[in-house]
Amino acid sequence: MIAYSLVSVLVFLAGLANAFYLPGVAPTNYKKGDNIPLLVNHLTPSLHHISNKMKHKADTYVYSYDYYYPKFHFCAPEKGAVKQSESLGAIIFGDRIFSSPFQINMLEDKACESVCAPTYSKTDSVFVNRNIRASYSHNWIMDGLPVASHVIDARTNTDFYGSGFRIGEVDDQNVAHLYNHYELHVEYHKRSEDNYRVVGVTVRPYSLDRSAVDSNSPEDKCNLELKKVTLKKDTETNVLFTYSVIFEESATAWATRWDKYLHVYDPKIQWFSLINFSLIVIILGVIIAHILVRTLKSDIVKYNEVNLDDDISDESGWKLIHGDVFRPPKQRMMLSVLVGSGVQIFLMVLVTIAFALFGLLSPSSRGSLSTFMFVLFMFFSIISSFVSGYLYRFLGGDNWKLNLILTPIVVPGTLFAIFIFLNFFLIYVQSSGAIPVGTMAAIVVIWFLISIPLSVVGSLLSSKRPLITVPVRTNQIPRQIPAQPWYLRTIPVMLISGIFPFGSIAVEMYFIYSSIWFNRIFYMFGFLFFCFILMVLTTSLISVLMVYYTLCSENYKWQWKSVFIGGGCAVYVFLHSLFLTGGERLGGVTSFVLYVGYSIVISLLVFLCCGAVGFITNLFFVRSIYAQIKID
Repeated sequence: MIAYSLVSVLVFLAGLANAFYLPGVAPTNYKKGDNIPLLVNHLTPSLHHISNKMKHKADTYVYSYDYYYPKFHFCAPEKGAVKQSESLGAIIFGDRIFSSPFQINMLEDKACESVCAPTYSKTDSVFVNRNIRASYSHNWIMDGLPVASHVIDARTNTDFYGSGFRIGEVDDQNVAHLYNHYELHVEYHKRSEDNYRVVGVTVRPYSLDRSAVDSNSPEDKCNLELKKVTLKKDTETNVLFTYSVIFEESATAWATRWDKYLHVYDPKIQWFSLINFSLIVIILGVIIAHILVRTLKSDIVKYNEVNLDDDISDESGWKLIHGDVFRPPKQRMMLSVLVGSGVQIFLMVLVTIAFALFGLLSPSSRGSLSTFMFVLFMFFSIISSFVSGYLYRFLGGDNWKLNLILTPIVVPGTLFAIFIFLNFFLIYVQSSGAIPVGTMAAIVVIWFLISIPLSVVGSLLSSKRPLITVPVRTNQIPRQIPAQPWYLRTIPVMLISGIFPFGSIAVEMYFIYSSIWFNRIFYMFGFLFFCFILMVLTTSLISVLMVYYTLCSENYKWQWKSVFIGGGCAVYVFLHSLFLTGGERLGGVTSFVLYVGYSIVISLLVFLCCGAVGFITNLFFVRSIYAQIKID
């Protein structure tokens, strides 16, 4: 009920900014002759270039453009394009949906309908040709479905509908040709007499040069044997845009129409990765069980049989630091804030993936996934502040008011500042991904009206909870820490430990990045859920193992080290992202800054999430092993 109320408040406040709505998923029935609106979305880049066979590969760009960006000269309705309402998540991810000039009526085929005939200047021709080589794509929408291109997956030899289609093509001579004729194939399902539903839309684009055609007949204007359009950089070019519509009856029911769009890429690789790292988790679990059942049990029996005043051998190092192991670490305020925010991010990701796994976040509701994550992130502010406040008190902190203020501000404020910084680069290149000022203001207002009060409630609740007890007393004078092996120092142990949890999500990270940057539909939530669980288990196990060896080396400063050990996979997430372009060059400073900037943000979120998992796991581990020994 509370979550429902929060969503209602969010939607109401967002509606004041004329930017958001919650889209429905109910089917739309059409009669013969009814208009089927065709909407146009932003133009997005693609990772896999058509120009791979060419000697000089094109640059890769990571920002999108409005469909009606003036330099593209794409046809607009006579009375002007009408902007469509969008969800908060859709706006954040750059969706900008408008009406189009295409007139499509149910069961009414059309052949070579003219739309407009713009003139491309020399500078505009260079701009469009550059983006054709960069494989920018149209993203049209009809009845909630992407207007797709027919794609064959060579690895699995399966065909599916790929979202969007290219704005042009590049031939073997590295000459760019603009698509200016669109052959739309609309698949419909007949439910009853004069009652139809759209169940699929594909397009076949063509580049047709009509400069030498004098006739207005459809046969001449849309003769597929015409040579292709070339936008010249030394003179103006006139281009005629046309379209055809062909209706095709389909046996596909409306309820299963998305099945053709939701394609699992490389399932064998993902299964191999899943099984491989499941075995790694089992092996790590066996190692940890060996430590807990045999080594620790043996140590505990030995320790309980000797007196502390006696000389204990070097192999009993972890008990020697019992008087310092619960000594409060430096910067305990920051540690508490980061762990609390990490728990918040962990719960947000876990719940979102679980909802998506059970199909509760429909792909037909554009932006629903990111909007849901934003709502959860705000809602879990109460958990973040509770964990942060409780941990701060446990570590001996007494400035709870400062903790109450910093917890909902430090991490969200840092992320918001980074987004504003990167937003200036999007504005500079006039990208559709630039978040409007009104949306920014709405996010801030929502944050202060919902998240901050929830954070205050979480802090107050944590102040009333009794603290967990520690099994040993802390000495007044800190024990000197002996020289540590190189592999147990913070940075080496962080890098060594991070390999294991990163391996469990490496394959999925590729598809996540492809979805974020290059407009692929991500649907493999089953794989993602189990990979996320494997990552959490691996992080917990490897962090416990490394902290145990740290304690055995008589180093009692395990608190911050457990955070860095747990968050070590974030280093590999960032490095992995730098190689995901497959050797393609990022086009310009803006693409480089945006790609690296957002990759850093994702890596920071992974660091906080896994770091919190590592710290909390080790807190209970350290407390449990020291509770088993007798301290006289």
